[in-house]
Amino acid sequence: MNIDTLIELASKKGSKEKIIEYNNFKRIGIMGGTFDPIHIGHLVIAEEIRNEFKLDKIIFIPAGNPPHKDNKKITPAKHRYIMTLLATISNPYFEVSAIEVERKGVTYTIDTIKTLREICSNDVEIYFITGADSILELHTWKNVKELLKLCNFIAATRPGFEMINLKKKIQEMNDKYGANIYTTIVTALQISSTDIRTRIKEGRTVKYLLPEMVEKYIHKNNLYR
Repeated sequence: MNIDTLIELASKKGSKEKIIEYNNFKRIGIMGGTFDPIHIGHLVIAEEIRNEFKLDKIIFIPAGNPPHKDNKKITPAKHRYIMTLLATISNPYFEVSAIEVERKGVTYTIDTIKTLREICSNDVEIYFITGADSILELHTWKNVKELLKLCNFIAATRPGFEMINLKKKIQEMNDKYGANIYTTIVTALQISSTDIRTRIKEGRTVKYLLPEMVEKYIHKNNLYR
């Protein structure tokens, strides 16, 4: 099957109309990120957390215009969205939403979660998946008090991660906001989107660092050169 056919199939699988089906599930994981590009590490984290927390679906949400990034240096949202679709098409428990890609202006997590809450029934549990480092900075996120009331958080840590500061920060959030923040240790993969972009720019191999179809899409569209 060629990449153009896969893109067409993936686009149907990731159609924004899929969002109306989220009420069929009780426990949803949200995997946000710029995904520039999405790589094997993202997929491993999502699958391990889905299994550990018994989540019905993991929804990947590529960022539109995140407040913490220099948008001039981010690959256009269309490419990042398609790459995410291609990376997740083979997993029936993974979906992709364009909810942030289609939103105009700066995209904040609170706005995304509020939109999902308006769509989902009250008994749907939402778990926002992020890295442990992000939890340490969670107090700086927009409307964090409201955000922590609308969803749970899962902090993904790697083996050997120093937990003292993380546990202290989580306890502070619990005491101040009544937050539900869980931690989990996932398989350590020393892969980063930054390194992949650098490798491609330098003409080095990225094989096995990201899904084959994503690699083909990057070369087909001459990204990161």
